[in-house]
Amino acid sequence: MSGNAYHKPVYWDGEREVLMILDQRKLPHKVEYLEIKALPELIQAIKTLAVRGAPLLGIAAAYGTYLGIRDFEGEKEKFLNKLDEVIAQISATRPTAVNLFAALRRIQETLQLAKSLPVEKIKEKILALGHRILEEEEGRSFAIARNGADILGTSVRVLTHCNTGALAAAGVGTALGIVYEGFQRGYVEMVYVDETRPLLQGARLTAWELSQWGIPHRIIADGAAAYFMQKGEIDVVVVGADRIVRNGDVANKIGTYSLAVAAKRHGIPFIVAAPTSTFDLSILEGAQIPIEMRDESEVLEFAGRRIAPEGSHALNPAFDITPASLISAIVTERGVIEKPNIDKIASHIGGGYIDLAEL
Repeated sequence: MSGNAYHKPVYWDGEREVLMILDQRKLPHKVEYLEIKALPELIQAIKTLAVRGAPLLGIAAAYGTYLGIRDFEGEKEKFLNKLDEVIAQISATRPTAVNLFAALRRIQETLQLAKSLPVEKIKEKILALGHRILEEEEGRSFAIARNGADILGTSVRVLTHCNTGALAAAGVGTALGIVYEGFQRGYVEMVYVDETRPLLQGARLTAWELSQWGIPHRIIADGAAAYFMQKGEIDVVVVGADRIVRNGDVANKIGTYSLAVAAKRHGIPFIVAAPTSTFDLSILEGAQIPIEMRDESEVLEFAGRRIAPEGSHALNPAFDITPASLISAIVTERGVIEKPNIDKIASHIGGGYIDLAEL
């Protein structure tokens, strides 16, 4: 990808020492970058979904940790306490996407290996880890795209949910990366884009990326997805993931479970695409995954205007859990896990997703 077809969602500006974030709240109408100079700015960007998507949150967490300790001056013991505080602040932003926590764990492990170094050297190590995580996620996304396209079939009509492109994962994305690669190979005929209520990441972000790439697509209401399956107009469902646990259960954007049930009813393959950094082997099953509950205003209002009666309240879970039994395959940068279960995932991941040798 090149030119206007690809906007980096995050990158480090080394000259100005700032993290540049494409503000996804402004899309599709405006391409605008935020200059993140300090940790509070990044935390606000994460909480308000200016930056989102599991892999991208891992990248942001790594750079955010550096921003939180960059200007610290003092003895090492106080520096280490400050680092713990920064990690705790970032951990509290969003509870479901595991990549954020995985990046923070890698920082803690880097610290253990570098504890004897001077404070300034430790800071350099943390910044270097941010660069490395960004490079890793970019590489993983292109590998996922290739592996997923291999199993798509030809002349397929794909249903997507939420946003899983470059805006969510760096590189070319995860599930949407598969769509992009499949289209380049001539496999993808049409993409049906779930609008993805309540914040419309599908209608705003996925449709924008598909437009940038020149891929034919139609935006549909979330509630219309099963209708199009019933009509025989969907050949495959491809979604991303915010956390995948040991037995293959998947946490993803609210509404994913409904799609999986409908796809199962109509005999349509349901494919999950995610890097190995999205696996959480510390949890056995999906019921143990913490689900983020977001502010009710996202449901009660639209574009800043209240649409529900005064006095009405809302429940707003950001994610749901799709059981492994409903998933046809999980695609990672390492390959494809067909009909995932605990044994296949253990074999695929090899006991962990953190390569200590690379720290």
